[in-house]
Amino acid sequence: MARAWHLTSRPTGMPTADNFALKELAQAELGDRMVQVKNSYLSVDPYMRGRMNDVKSYVPPFQIDAPMEGGAVGEVIESRDPAFAVGDQVMHMLGWRDEAVAAGTSLNKIPALGVEPREFLGMLGLTGATAYFGLLEAASAKAGDTLFVSAAAGAVGSAVVQIAKAKGMTVIGSAGGAEKCDYVRSLGADQVIDYKAGPLVKSLGKAAPDGIDVYFDNVGGDHLDAAFAHAKQNARFAICGMIDVYNAAEPQAFRYIMRVISMRIRVQGFIYTDYLPRMGEFYRDMGGWIASGAVKSRDTVVDGLERTPEAFLGLFSGANTGKMLVKL
Repeated sequence: MARAWHLTSRPTGMPTADNFALKELAQAELGDRMVQVKNSYLSVDPYMRGRMNDVKSYVPPFQIDAPMEGGAVGEVIESRDPAFAVGDQVMHMLGWRDEAVAAGTSLNKIPALGVEPREFLGMLGLTGATAYFGLLEAASAKAGDTLFVSAAAGAVGSAVVQIAKAKGMTVIGSAGGAEKCDYVRSLGADQVIDYKAGPLVKSLGKAAPDGIDVYFDNVGGDHLDAAFAHAKQNARFAICGMIDVYNAAEPQAFRYIMRVISMRIRVQGFIYTDYLPRMGEFYRDMGGWIASGAVKSRDTVVDGLERTPEAFLGLFSGANTGKMLVKL
């Protein structure tokens, strides 16, 4: 029988293993135009922490004692939808489980781009598209800009670094520890800040003495404050995520936020689904960069459905370099 992780209680602060339970899943009947998928990889992402709170947001909260959801890729093992055949590779949002039964309309057949299906959970999926549209559209970044990106060794951050270099920008990346900083340098970043080595405001000032044109925020907290401190006039900030404060008990107080006024800083929040009608251009550009070697991916893979919560919680302690995936 299929199994799925359920949220059993809403966490206060950092989630723990006690908030989750792996249970047998009673599959829906395979009716007309329904498809059964055996999952091969699951995605765990920081945004899922927000779905554990019972608050109104851009995506509904997880329900208590109900199967959790997230990005997944897998193989069709039975189909009553003529659009899908047994053996087709598909991506969908019924993750946190080993098998899924879904309407064919909720599945997307993986394009034949000559890459591993799991890439569609990373550079060719939500991760890469978030980096692509956040940088180039939400932040209006362009050749010649000086970009600062936080969590530059993470899934989205590492994509941002490489897209920015492909587009002719100067890139300053922030990461934690020597190993991750070396990885960010290997992606082509012009300068790398080890945020564990000293105050960010001072470090960013040294790395960008003339200031920054663009900030891509994955972290919030002190990183966002440092970006405010060193923003040039008419700087553009793309606010993708704030992993530093997802589990915080108190809101962040920014020392330099008043520079939004004097420097005319544009702060733009965004969700990658805002740009779904334009995925064709994303596949074109990202597919070309991957094929040419301008963009490379790196995954941190945890084996086994049983370890899905462990992989998720690892996002908040820096356990991943690149995309965090669960292999089934």
